[in-house]
Parts: sequence; structure tokens; C-alpha cells
Amino acid sequence: MTAKYVMAIDQGTTSTRVILYDHSGATVGLVRKSLNARFRQPGWVEQDAALIWENTATLMLEVLEQYQIDSADIISIGITNQRETTVLWDAETGQPLAPAIVWQSKQSTQIAERIKDSDVIDTIYAKTGLWVDSYFSATKIMWLMEEHPEWEPLFEQERVRFGTIDTWILWNLTEGREHATDMTNASRTMLFNIHTLKWDQQLLQLAKIPMSCLPVVKNSADDFGTTSLLGTPIPINALIGDQQAALFGHQAFQAGAIKSTYGTGAFIVMNTGHEPQTSKYGLLTTIAYSINNEVNYALEGSIFVAGAALQWLEEGMGILEDVTLSSQMAQNSSLAQPYQDIYLVPAFAGLGAPYWDQKIRGAAFGLTRMTNHMDLVRATLESLAYQTKDVLEAMYDDTGIERTQLVIDGGVAANDYLHQFLADLLQIEITRPVKLEMTARGAAYLAGLQSGFWQDQADLPKNVPTVTAAGRAYQSERMVKQYQNWQRAVESAHVFAYSES
Repeated sequence: MTAKYVMAIDQGTTSTRVILYDHSGATVGLVRKSLNARFRQPGWVEQDAALIWENTATLMLEVLEQYQIDSADIISIGITNQRETTVLWDAETGQPLAPAIVWQSKQSTQIAERIKDSDVIDTIYAKTGLWVDSYFSATKIMWLMEEHPEWEPLFEQERVRFGTIDTWILWNLTEGREHATDMTNASRTMLFNIHTLKWDQQLLQLAKIPMSCLPVVKNSADDFGTTSLLGTPIPINALIGDQQAALFGHQAFQAGAIKSTYGTGAFIVMNTGHEPQTSKYGLLTTIAYSINNEVNYALEGSIFVAGAALQWLEEGMGILEDVTLSSQMAQNSSLAQPYQDIYLVPAFAGLGAPYWDQKIRGAAFGLTRMTNHMDLVRATLESLAYQTKDVLEAMYDDTGIERTQLVIDGGVAANDYLHQFLADLLQIEITRPVKLEMTARGAAYLAGLQSGFWQDQADLPKNVPTVTAAGRAYQSERMVKQYQNWQRAVESAHVFAYSES
């Protein structure tokens, strides 16, 4: 073996990272840049697509320089990305036509509502596994097209290209030679048929989006061309959406395996094997990954607010000096008042699965004169666990799969209080890796498999250090009561949101 490393590009909502892995799976280089968003109107979230590419290119060069690694030692590149975020650009100039519309952005809400008022919701769900929402790329493309009728000549000349962030980075890395995506990213557009594994003509006609602007769809591990950015031509062998990448990074290959990633929001994904699984609870049916034209499907539940709730405590409320202190503060609250009955419903942007309630807003219950800032921090962390249980209960009921174990990752997963409370609430073992960058690791594993760096999935590194918390049996009865109280709190917040003023 001549080449020594796989490079992973992890382009997320708040930062871009480039990480190098050796054959043992060890991280041998990591560089990152923060990424800001702009908010031109309430609910709008946009980013500079050109800056995303500029940061990516800079970091790829920087990681080699900083760690004194030769580009000839890179065997393959894998890309993972914030999903649904939408870029349209001019293929002739290579320039974005507008800011990237981020997955969280709500400017296409009216378009989503317009679609909901028609009779195609069930058709869309049957074909895509997705419920109509501004979250998904199709509504964002439609909004851009309606806002910019002056682009019509560009569409007629087939100069417009659409891509999620993986496609945008790939197009730039290959100097416009490759306009492609993978099935996981395509499955989040609301235009891709997850059964035929093709762009769906009926959905394109409904959205009035021309096929000419869409990328070619490939496997998650595939041949996506080469880049000469680093000097030596290096093959790009993987594209995959961030949540699916984390699932693969955990090596959750068996049907029933579940991971939960806690970042700005939280995303709980269950591998359901080779057949798509529908949900009675509004969970999304999506593609987990595809290798050698073999597709694994997944059920996904989204929690809109996770780390963002801690950020609110820090920046909005000023009661948390640093999010890294939250675990100890919650522990101190627990020692002082083991049986507190404070419940925070962090519905700052509505509630995701399984409620799918856009109107509900945040609320706190059980406050007394004795409540202090540590109690609120604790209630916030516990709310993440309750919402996780909401989603998992729906998954278990949908699939009939018995609960066994859960793996977690993401920045908030490093919180020891949350880790143990979640284990007590679910009464199962919960494992987290010591190094939490499972998203990048998943992209690296896929690229390494495609390039032959690792021979097959059984050959992937197994020596990733982990921390495990087990559910404590003596907490079981109390957890049942607290979860019932959480459900009452959500219902009360719902009643308040929908009552007439």
C-alpha cells in the first residue's frame, strides 16, 4: 500500500472541517473554519456558497501543510455535507446565482403550504418518503425560480445547475467536470423516487423544475472524478449526507441499528435494511447509504433544537457562561434536588418528529421561587432526552424492532449528564465515541472502501475508543413518571399555542 491516508471533507452548518485518517482509523490531521449565516428576514437562513467553496479549498491545502503530508499520500477523498441546503449556479461562469438557502430556512414555507393544499401530499410521500416541508430542497428551488424570473433564459439555455453542498463542492473540485450527487442527498430533495432510485418525472413536472439542472445520482461510494487542487490528481470516491455519514461512521450496518447525532438539532436514524419502512408517526423514510448498487434504507426523526437550546441559555438568557459547563451545572442541580419537576419544551421553531407541530412554541413548567439557573440548564438537557425517547418509541412501534443499544455522537453528546440521563430514561446501554467526528469518519470509510484502502466493511477499523452509560434499574420507575410529565408539558404547550387570544 503506497498511499497512507483518506481525506474527509465535512461541510456542516456552522463550520467546515477537513480531516485525515490513516489505515488504523486514527485521526492524523484536522483543520476547521467557522461558517456564519445571514438572516435577511425572520426565518430566513442563507450562506455564501462561494465562501463555502473557498473555505473548503483553503482547508484542504492547510491540512497538508500543517501536518507536513504529501498530496501523493492521499489515496481518496470523501465528502459529507449539511443536507437539503440548496445552491443554484451558472455553469458557464461558475458563480452562484443567489445565496445558498440553508436547510433550516423558512422562506419557502408558503410554497410548501401551497403544495399541501393540493392533492399530491400522499403521492409525494409514497415516492420520496418525505412529508412536504420547506426543509427540503424542491421548495427552495421553486422559491428561487419564482423570485427570479430573469433567470428563465439561463434555464432555457440549460446553464443553471442545482446542487446540495456535496454537489457544489464536487463541481468546484473537478473544475466543472462532475455534476453529481449520491442517493442520500438526492433522497432529501423531494424530487427523488426512493423506489426507482431516479429523479421522478411527475414530481419534476409538479414543481416545474427542469431535469437539465439536476445532478447525476450515484452510489454513496462511487467514482466521482478526480481533483488536482492539491497538485497530485486524487480520486473523489464518496458523497454522503451528514446524518447518514454518521450512521456509517458508527458502522451501524445491521437492520435495527440506531444512532442519534446531537448538534444544532438532533437527528435520530435507524438502519432498516434493504426495504423502505413507512411510519405511522410522520418519521421520514430515507436512504441510509448505497454501495455497489445495493441500497440500505433508514427511518429518521428530526429534533429541531438540541445544541441550539444550550446556545440560547448562553447567548439569549445569559445564564450559562459556557456550554461546556452545562453538564456539571445539571449534576449540581440533581444533587441539590434529585426529584425536581421542571420541564422545558424547547419548541423555539416548533417541534419535529413525531409531533410535526410548526405552531407550538417554547414553554417551561413547574417553576417555583426556588428554581435557579442550574435547574433550567438541567431541564434543558433533559428535554433533549425526552425528545429522543419520543422518536425512538415511534421507531420501535413502526418497525417492531426491540430496543437494544443506541450510539450517539455530535458535540452535545459529550455532555456526561445528558449521556447518563438518556441511558436511565431509555433503560438501555448508550455508547458514544471518545472522538465525536463520526460524520467525517463515515465519509472517509466510504471513500476508503471504494478506493481499496479498506477491502470491505469487515476490514474497517474497530479500535475507536468509546464511553458507555448503562441505564440504572433503580431509576426506572421515576423515569416512567417523568416521561409522562414531559408528555403532559408538550400537550399543555400545544393547547396554549392553538388557543384563541
